[in-house]
Amino acid sequence: MKKVICTANAPGAIGPYSQAVKAGNFLFVSGQIPINPLSGTIEADDIVGQTHQVFCNIKGILEEAGMGFNDVVKAVCYLKNMGDFAAMNEIYAEYFNGCEYPARCAVEVARLPKDVLIEIEVTAYKE
Repeated sequence: MKKVICTANAPGAIGPYSQAVKAGNFLFVSGQIPINPLSGTIEADDIVGQTHQVFCNIKGILEEAGMGFNDVVKAVCYLKNMGDFAAMNEIYAEYFNGCEYPARCAVEVARLPKDVLIEIEVTAYKE
């Protein structure tokens, strides 16, 4: 069974897609960029602040689906500059603290929506 997940604790979609879709025991979270859902703006201009906001957005979606970071099985990180990898990685580790790390891939891309520095998508699974 498929169910669309939508929460005010993450920014609304800026295109024809859902924040997340739950299919059976899997949750597919669309790529999250660092938009603050309360203000609708990108407040941080550095990789540290933007990464924290992305994870806050992901957390809001996971919680709406009754899940948490410990349920994430795969993450894909899109970086505007691979030089930001170490800083992103430190923050990433904070959010998965105490859990087994999910599988992951990180790639540098030429451009991201709204010219942000990072976008992350995750897939979660919960029995």
